[in-house]
Amino acid sequence: MAAALVVREIAGVADEQRVCALFRRIWSEDPASAALTPVVLHALAHAGSYAVVAESGGGLLGACVGFFGVVDGGWELHSHIAGVTAEARGRSVGFALKTHQREWALERGVDRVTWTYDPLVRRNAYFNLTKLGARPRKYLVDFYGPMADAINAGDESDRLDMEWRLRDEHVTSACAGRPEEPDADALLADGAVLGLSADDTDAPVRGDLDASTVLVGVPADIERMRAADRSRAVAWRHGLRDVLGGLLADGAVVTGFARPGWYVVQRYVQ
Repeated sequence: MAAALVVREIAGVADEQRVCALFRRIWSEDPASAALTPVVLHALAHAGSYAVVAESGGGLLGACVGFFGVVDGGWELHSHIAGVTAEARGRSVGFALKTHQREWALERGVDRVTWTYDPLVRRNAYFNLTKLGARPRKYLVDFYGPMADAINAGDESDRLDMEWRLRDEHVTSACAGRPEEPDADALLADGAVLGLSADDTDAPVRGDLDASTVLVGVPADIERMRAADRSRAVAWRHGLRDVLGGLLADGAVVTGFARPGWYVVQRYVQ
């Protein structure tokens, strides 16, 4: 209601074609290498998977598609692909889609949703960790292999494997519009260290990891950086992989994301 839109399940072949066309437009995909086709989407929807659109006045603003899986003996909904048009950014369309997804899963007895995202994209990190309250399970190196869309082409497809525990108190609070955002300045004043940050040229600088709390930075706009300075973008990819990926591999836990661009990582968690 706040976003002045409707979120509903897709209904038939026409919807499926519109959704796939929307995704191709968002990622500037070649139809021959599209991440999702109408035939596959039709099969997923027919099998009872999650497939919804967000629309306003009949216009398509976004869509989200997921499917069920079993991990560690328990059912979870894997949210495979979600996208919002550039024109609709800032209208909370993504938040509306995810809160709808949460209710849809809970109604079916599923209390865990997972997905992956590029950990270098700052706005997505803030959305996933702060606005929604999801948490990373592990760092996945070059997860999808080479990708041909205009956004990811030429880069390695590192991803964070995210887990959204739908009944956790901080998730319930976030979905009610009361997210918990860490204060990076307060954490630094209390002894946190910078594990990865930017120098004056916006290149990555590796720092100290010897503290209970480590702040790991990402650039303001990695997508623009990829287009303007590929070598610098690659340096950030490898720097984040080594620092954040290394911390997670050693048992550290990401507990949040501060809006200025910092993953908050807790080490020595029992």
